[in-house]
Amino acid sequence: MIKRLFLISLLSAFFFSLSAQVENAGGVRKRSENERKTVAGPKGTTERMQSLFSENDTHDADIEYQRQIYRELDLTKPQNAALYFPEDIIDGKENLFRTILRLVVEGQIPAYEYLDGREIFSDNYKVNVGDMLERFDIYAQEGKGSTERNPKFIIEEADVPVQQVLNYYIIEKWEFDRRSNSMKTKVEAICPVLTRTGDFGGEARYPMFWVKYDALRPHIASQFTFLSDDNNIERYTFDDFFTLGLYDGEIYKTRNLRNLSMAQMFPDEDDRKRAQDSIDNRLRSYGKDLWVPTREEYLAMREKEEKAKAAAEKAALSADDIPERTVVTDSESAAPEEKKSGASSRAKKRSSTKKSSAPKSTKKPKVSSGNNSSANSAAAKSVRRRRR
Repeated sequence: MIKRLFLISLLSAFFFSLSAQVENAGGVRKRSENERKTVAGPKGTTERMQSLFSENDTHDADIEYQRQIYRELDLTKPQNAALYFPEDIIDGKENLFRTILRLVVEGQIPAYEYLDGREIFSDNYKVNVGDMLERFDIYAQEGKGSTERNPKFIIEEADVPVQQVLNYYIIEKWEFDRRSNSMKTKVEAICPVLTRTGDFGGEARYPMFWVKYDALRPHIASQFTFLSDDNNIERYTFDDFFTLGLYDGEIYKTRNLRNLSMAQMFPDEDDRKRAQDSIDNRLRSYGKDLWVPTREEYLAMREKEEKAKAAAEKAALSADDIPERTVVTDSESAAPEEKKSGASSRAKKRSSTKKSSAPKSTKKPKVSSGNNSSANSAAAKSVRRRRR
């Protein structure tokens, strides 16, 4: 009887614990689903995913220097060609413009108006996607779940003007952080630029819209591409392309009070090129000018300079001890065999001259008076000529 009661109590305890585990599992499942709904944003990216690629802004008290640079990326240059290809979608891979346009028309990332140097990334300057597509003659249809407040569109692959987007404008922010004693570079926004034939001939450029790079970054961080035709291994993503500064961009504008472009400030092309190079060099060497070495670093630099100076003095002294070089003539630089043959030929010449220097009995022409003197003198001259 006692054993039976003991077994019943064990079975009841087992079933009670099993039911509790099932209830807990159901509660965890419901809680996880609720957390996903709250964490997942309405645009398809979670807060965790966004936080992985978002960087905290430098505190204003730590910023020693700041400047905004506008660059133009020409996709016809080999260094920027990775952003243009592939033109068509191949194995699920698409180029940068297809990715940006798809995210904008699907409502996953916002787009902002292009204001030519006075960009404001706020809700008041968000682009109306339908008006933008109509303005640039891009055919699109309303997508599933589209509302008046949150419109969504679908663009067929053939209707995307990929071949007309040959340039990008980007905004770079350069900040010198005195806390870390380093210059930080960050791409703030990207603007696709359409290149079309104008009404009166020639090419005309039409900046479409700005997208903030922080909103775009989670979507391009997993898209790999290869950067060179010599090596087709896809090691870098579109995000690496911008964060590592692998692009080749020309400065076309800097933020200034008059809101003038480089072409307006420097009409001459050579002057503009020199100004662009000067801005680039200043940005890249700004941190070096502010750097103050520690005592150990200063002593190491001084020791290095003294060693270099001593080595230079030693090299100068060794150069003074070297005797002057004698000028070697062609005859002296001849080969030994040539010298021997020359000596033997000179010896033969000496022997021949000695033999020829022996006196010979020659008859002198008789000199007669009168008319025969001219004939005799003529005969003497002719003999001398023949001997020569």
